[in-house]
Amino acid sequence: MAKKKFYVVWKGRKPGIYKTWAECEAQVKGYTGARFKSFPSKEEADSAFTGGSSPNTSKSKVKTSTQEISEEVDWDSISVDVGCRGNPGIVEYKGVDTKTGEILFAHDEIHIGTNNMGEFLAIVHGLAYLKEKGSSKTIYSDSITAIKWVKQKKAKSTLERNEKTAYIWSLMDRAEKWLQANRYNNKIAKWHTEKWGEIKADYGRK
Repeated sequence: MAKKKFYVVWKGRKPGIYKTWAECEAQVKGYTGARFKSFPSKEEADSAFTGGSSPNTSKSKVKTSTQEISEEVDWDSISVDVGCRGNPGIVEYKGVDTKTGEILFAHDEIHIGTNNMGEFLAIVHGLAYLKEKGSSKTIYSDSITAIKWVKQKKAKSTLERNEKTAYIWSLMDRAEKWLQANRYNNKIAKWHTEKWGEIKADYGRK
């Protein structure tokens, strides 16, 4: 079960402290210069919102963290994520419109694979999808590992190649070949869950 979070909105439609990401999102989505961040406790959220300091945080540190969250989400983008039951286990992925949540593409359950492999496939699928559309939109992923693999054009998974994993490895090999044969100018960016809440493509299984 996901841990309870409190969301502070310093700059948005209605600044304040919110108990859910949905409430926070309503205040900052599409708002130019929105500044917000999640906190694990109500006390920390209260302290950050009022500009005070928590017992273990100086005022200067609070100010710095406030500045750090000024980075805005590029809502005119797509977001990808994986649903994984077991790791390794059953893997599926999808890509959605970051602003609306509309599903743009998806892959049904793959019998066995890993979370990072699914994230890698999702990003490459997103790149191929956008290339076909002639779009230079940004792709968001919350997997640093998968983003690194894509940039290196090589997935360094340790999942054993055998009869059970043959299918996902065939997809991985094909994805690597696509990266080596195609150029793209799309930005692949890390989705900052701690600042923005769960990525739009999240399967909600935490």
